[in-house]
Amino acid sequence: MTDFSSYISSALELPLQGVANTLELLGEGCTIPFISRYRKERTGSLDEVQIASISNLSEKLTELSKRKETILKTIEEQGKLNDDLRKRIEECWESNSLEDIYLPYKPKRRTRAQIAREQGLQPLADLIMLQRENSPLQAAKRFIKGDIQNAESAIQGAKDIIAEAINENESSRNCVRSLYKRGAIISSKVIKTKKDTEDAAKYSDYFDWEEPLKRCSSHRLLAMRRGETEGFLRVSIHIDEDECLTKLQQRFLRGTRACQQIISDAIADCMKRLLLPSIETEFAATSKQKADEEAINVFAENLRQLLLESPLGQKRVMGIDPGFRTGCKVVCLDAQGNLLFHEAIFPHPPVNKRSIAAMQVEQWVKQYQIQAIAIGNGTASRETHEFVGSLKLGNAVDVFVVSEDGASVYSASKLARDEFPDQDVTVRGAVSIARRLMDPLAELVKIDPKSIGVGQYQHDVDQKMLKQSLDQVVESCVNHVGVDVNTASQQLLTYVSGLGHTLAQNIVNYRKENGAFSSRKQLLKVPRLGPSAYVQCAGFLRVSGAKNPLDNSAVHPESYAIVEQMAKDQNCTIDELIANQQIRSKIQANRYISKEVGLPTIQDILTELDKPGRDPRHTLEVFQFDPNVKTPDDLIVGMELPGIITNITNFGAFVDIGVHQDGLVHVSQLADRFVSDPSQVVHLHQHVKVKVLGVDKVRKRISLTMKNVR
Repeated sequence: MTDFSSYISSALELPLQGVANTLELLGEGCTIPFISRYRKERTGSLDEVQIASISNLSEKLTELSKRKETILKTIEEQGKLNDDLRKRIEECWESNSLEDIYLPYKPKRRTRAQIAREQGLQPLADLIMLQRENSPLQAAKRFIKGDIQNAESAIQGAKDIIAEAINENESSRNCVRSLYKRGAIISSKVIKTKKDTEDAAKYSDYFDWEEPLKRCSSHRLLAMRRGETEGFLRVSIHIDEDECLTKLQQRFLRGTRACQQIISDAIADCMKRLLLPSIETEFAATSKQKADEEAINVFAENLRQLLLESPLGQKRVMGIDPGFRTGCKVVCLDAQGNLLFHEAIFPHPPVNKRSIAAMQVEQWVKQYQIQAIAIGNGTASRETHEFVGSLKLGNAVDVFVVSEDGASVYSASKLARDEFPDQDVTVRGAVSIARRLMDPLAELVKIDPKSIGVGQYQHDVDQKMLKQSLDQVVESCVNHVGVDVNTASQQLLTYVSGLGHTLAQNIVNYRKENGAFSSRKQLLKVPRLGPSAYVQCAGFLRVSGAKNPLDNSAVHPESYAIVEQMAKDQNCTIDELIANQQIRSKIQANRYISKEVGLPTIQDILTELDKPGRDPRHTLEVFQFDPNVKTPDDLIVGMELPGIITNITNFGAFVDIGVHQDGLVHVSQLADRFVSDPSQVVHLHQHVKVKVLGVDKVRKRISLTMKNVR
């Protein structure tokens, strides 16, 4: 672990002591949100991203350590492990370098070189590699026996041995690797038999494409690899083979001309048959991994923004899942999100019962005292929004368009069936839309993040890496906001620091059997929720209406004594301390610093006392599309329109402008300056103004810009 600390500290450029303490806390079972929020003194105030990086690198190094053990054991069993080789392996922390060291000792299938060795040709290969023989063909005659019927066959076998030796030589592999790093070209060609198919059209940009690998963006690489997987493209990574051959010859040719010619032939064979395919495979894997990481980072940031989207709060909401032929499914929920009523209306063609639908909605708004209406952004969304906007609902009812990505996944899930066993998928979907308006975080945790629709090639990237990253984001967001222990669902509680599925279910069961929690201490009565889990989760769980007001704050129970001392020093109660900013302003933070508690914790406590239990998310805003633009046919180049950012990628941002087809603001069109990362300029569901640059109706593409927009 100490060695890991040193390596991680250097690799991530983080303080050694902070890294060592973080690894120790992770080893004790502490979660990333808990360490980041409540152990700042031990980590040196490392943030969640840094702690996650430490955790991820530690896991990789652990896997590499296991690989080393396997390699050492294998070489030792061969009787070839000496002290120098052991030291090189133990000190190596680069996967490719480790595999290069191991390659000569790695058990192989029966290669051409192995067959040649079995025929007794290793001495001939060694002799040729010394490059002293003026007539290697004459020397080869001494090896004619068994299957070796002539000198030429012996020379060929020696070439096979030399080719394999050059392939397994670390210097030659690093030479070729260096050429790939500097000048590798990635290219894609269409498979001719598939070129004219309809499905191949989406890859037309890559039918005859090539560019330097180091400049290939993640989205282009993933697009090419997807086209390859689907059988439309042939993708390769290559270098200048003449330059490669020259470099290798310079390394190995140094003796007699006759021997040089044989070795040169072996180098050419090695390069084409062994080295280039091996290094190409390596670079294909590493470039894909890099592209995966970039795509996952984009997805993770989009997911974070979506989960932390502004909540409406506990209001009575009507949810509408819009549709044409099948009608619009309407649900009414109380302020706690419970289903009160559901019905279908048919305000649009082909049924066209608009007046009846209008009377029904107006009646339900009054009957259930609806305070806001959430309309899904799918089919018939724009028409439904206009229909609702034409009704007499009063100024107190705000109307919002809500993303319904993943709602169908939720509505068909076991979770939705358990929650609404007597309702069909359309009702469950409408409920999900309404609840997303009330609290996006609480509702979206019920859906597999991959199905939420804010990713970039999420089905093409490493699924294990994707899941780990997205789970960390969800956990981070849930704990950042905090959770009301008396209203949270089992799914939401699952992501609270230290809980997990079983303890979350136990909390829900305890709540059903014993009523609402009245204090944080009561959590210790939940089956299997012991002191360790309590320490991890308590600061992130809120108990509204608790006797101790700190139970409804982010102040950790282990710090209650500090707040009590603050109140005592100011001759007031904790309630008075929280309510009176003037009293809090008199507190001198340095007075409460001790060996266990430093200034970062004291400052966090004082910040929380200013607004205990406050939701850190922003206030929700109402949005309106341009009423004159409803389909792509209404778009005119140069037209300026309001829009909502629906997805962010490395190459730009997609914007909903109300025409049932998102437009793209390319990264070069986001601002009047160079933008390397679109997420630094825009955020998910941001309300923006855009200008139409072009409309390609055949390829269904709308080009937009945010430059020079009033």
